[in-house]
Amino acid sequence: MAAAAMAHEKPWSDKSTMNAAEKTYYEYMAKINSVPSQCTLASEISKARQHIKNSLERMDGIAALAASPGAELLDRLSSVEKENEKLRSIIDGLNTLVIDLHERVRTLESGSGKPAAAGVKSAATAAPKPAAAPAKKAEAEDDDDDVDLFGSEDEDEDKAAAELREKRLAEYAAKKSKKPALIAKSNVILDIKPWDDETDMKVMEQEVRKINADGLLLGAAKLVPLAYGIHKLQMSCVIEDDKISVDWLQEEIEKIEDYVQSVDIAAFNKI
Repeated sequence: MAAAAMAHEKPWSDKSTMNAAEKTYYEYMAKINSVPSQCTLASEISKARQHIKNSLERMDGIAALAASPGAELLDRLSSVEKENEKLRSIIDGLNTLVIDLHERVRTLESGSGKPAAAGVKSAATAAPKPAAAPAKKAEAEDDDDDVDLFGSEDEDEDKAAAELREKRLAEYAAKKSKKPALIAKSNVILDIKPWDDETDMKVMEQEVRKINADGLLLGAAKLVPLAYGIHKLQMSCVIEDDKISVDWLQEEIEKIEDYVQSVDIAAFNKI
């Protein structure tokens, strides 16, 4: 039956028709397969373009960060840290010096008190000698019943010791009053900022040093970079707390309006 069915087919006689149909089929399949590949290629190209765009934007951001004054700020921070370490070492040395001075004052006060006590003791031991004469005189007159020899000796001794004690205390008080009193002082570091980079910093320092007052001692000064070519004047000074206030000093410096923009306190330490 299969042979009978194939007997009616004519593949070789209709070969041109079959080739045309096969060509049409493969062309159709090629068109179907080419559409998604084109879509995939277009999406990949768009992704690549977006990636390149993002990379360029990141590079611009990195360049902007590199152009910003970040390195200068780091240098400033390192210099400030070094200055803080130096100030700490100076403060530690001042603290040890103050402690040594306190110890010396204590030793001097204790040493000045010992001679006074020794003088009182020697006077107490030496006081009975003058009282020996009345006792001998009383024994010579044989008035033992009417005169209390022991009572008179005690009274004379107490009076002499009290007078000597008062004298020693008065001398010690006078000596102590002549000692100079300790003056409370403070070490202040000021940051004096100009208006712009065209401000003459030397002239500004000269104007600041013209400020003169009792209890104010201006010390060393130096220029510290801020940013974009602008520097600030950092000046140290010592003030007496009872005579000079920090607020008054700031106001006096800010009166130099042609050169000074503002004044800040960078450090404040008691001496």
